[in-house]
Amino acid sequence: QVQLVESGGGLVQAGGSLRLSCAVSGGTFSIYAMGWFRQAPGKERELVAAVSWSGRTTYYADSVKGRFTISGDNAKNTVYLQMNSLKPEDTAVYSCAADQRGRIYYSFSEYGYRGQGTQVTVSS
Repeated sequence: QVQLVESGGGLVQAGGSLRLSCAVSGGTFSIYAMGWFRQAPGKERELVAAVSWSGRTTYYADSVKGRFTISGDNAKNTVYLQMNSLKPEDTAVYSCAADQRGRIYYSFSEYGYRGQGTQVTVSS
């Protein structure tokens, strides 16, 4: 059974940085496309960043381009989201998702495996 567990969330001041981790167990990490989503109170969940299984294709939402970076470590079966220059509007629950079909999907429900999420709060 594939499980995804996020960590690294917390409270940070505006302008600060956080690195989220998503550990994948029970599957073949190297073939998965991975995505990071976020959902703020009262808003729809949105795709923030994603990477295809080969790493050759990445996606970033316009709101985070130049500030967030998605990366993976096959040896650790972990995908990361490095978040710099954080803003109060980045406050949300961040969830990771994986799919063995290997391509990027823009809807959380499209991914075969999904994590529970970690809270990120950015104070002004």
